[in-house]
Amino acid sequence: MVNVDFKGGVKTVPRSWLTHQAHIIPLGAAGVKQQTRYTSVLWPSCLAMLAVGANGTAIMAALPTMRTELFLTAAGVQWAVNAYLVVSAAYVVLLGTIGAVMVQFPLRIVIQAVKQLKDVFLSTEQEPDSLVQNLLRYAYKARRDGLLSLDAEVAKIKDPFLRESLMLAIDGVNSSDLRKMMELQLDYEGEKQERIPKVFDAAGGFAPTIGIIGAVIGLIQVMQHLQDINQVGKGIAVAFVATIYGVASANLLFLPWAGKIRIRMRERQVIQEMTLEAVLSILAGMNPRALELQLNSYLTATPRRPAARVVVQ
Repeated sequence: MVNVDFKGGVKTVPRSWLTHQAHIIPLGAAGVKQQTRYTSVLWPSCLAMLAVGANGTAIMAALPTMRTELFLTAAGVQWAVNAYLVVSAAYVVLLGTIGAVMVQFPLRIVIQAVKQLKDVFLSTEQEPDSLVQNLLRYAYKARRDGLLSLDAEVAKIKDPFLRESLMLAIDGVNSSDLRKMMELQLDYEGEKQERIPKVFDAAGGFAPTIGIIGAVIGLIQVMQHLQDINQVGKGIAVAFVATIYGVASANLLFLPWAGKIRIRMRERQVIQEMTLEAVLSILAGMNPRALELQLNSYLTATPRRPAARVVVQ
């Protein structure tokens, strides 16, 4: 047994289990070194903004030639320039925000956050009712045939948390040690998952600032042509499109995504806590009907289908 110092206190776990769970423990200095490598992303982002400004200047200088070669009217030239600046503003906000986020977070965390976006639109987790029915079936079978009879069910379980906790219970780990081991795993997994919504929180903070930078770039282009006062108002309006992109993307995309992912993560944590309590109750030999009442307290207070009768095979 070894003592592990965690933010919730010191917990004692078997050394073999700690070795098995080493993949979820932060890598310390190695992780910091990996994060430092991605600070170079800031330079391409800055160069991209500089390129957008340079391209805008080049287009303004080439306007007379464009009008002659493309046979455009004054309105057509203005429309082309405005369309270019609007698209450029979107690129400044998008690429600048991505670059700033990749500077703050390791690439591995950013990729995990992008993959987690599927939870914003789709629920990929097992339905709680189905999980409760399976847990009650295990409880009835363990009460009738003994805990070792569940050994044949372990290979069929897809949920890794339920499979691991039930396997430890079948292997003879006592309830107190089992609780410590699985709660430690929940703590580590929870700490690791907390960084995922922070990626979108950071993006929501960077996007408005990057939008202001894009607006400043646009205003610089406008100030270079103050001699045509009739076009100054239109140019300023186009310049502030980048600010709209930044504020809108932060409040309509990034921050709502972070909130939804947190909700999904909390739902998953509640299901895992319910699973752990169910396995401990099965290990203690609790009556399956009492276990059903205990599990129902973990479920949300939304209308649910009547529970189907548990059939033990």
